[in-house]
Amino acid sequence: MSSGEELLRSKGLRVTRPRLAVLDVLAAGGHLEVDEIARRVRERLNSVSTQAVYDVLGALSRAGLSRRIEPAGSPARYEARVGDNHHHAVCRGCGDIADVDCTVGEAPCLDPNTAHGFEVDEADVTFWGLCPRCQARRLADD
Repeated sequence: MSSGEELLRSKGLRVTRPRLAVLDVLAAGGHLEVDEIARRVRERLNSVSTQAVYDVLGALSRAGLSRRIEPAGSPARYEARVGDNHHHAVCRGCGDIADVDCTVGEAPCLDPNTAHGFEVDEADVTFWGLCPRCQARRLADD
């Protein structure tokens, strides 16, 4: 049994070829848009609809096997890194996204000054700026 099969079964999900292919694509890393995930899945399975990929991503996200992120002004993206409360840095120039680890040993962002009665279990922090490539391009243009 593959690790993908074990992951799906551990979350009570049926093992299907599209689910295994999407897990495999996400495991390769990155913050991928649905169209890119669908393209890579089609390379493995030849035929799968974009709607099927959306359905798989929804099931994986609900099961805690993938994470959906939605930077302002960008389409939703998905990643396999889950459960560690990490954050993201987004480049204003090219849209590249990088993971930003939360403080090791404690999660100060999970202790807001006031939570208005909410029991906080996750924080979604997005840092905006320019990636090194766009910084270099800006310097070259000056």
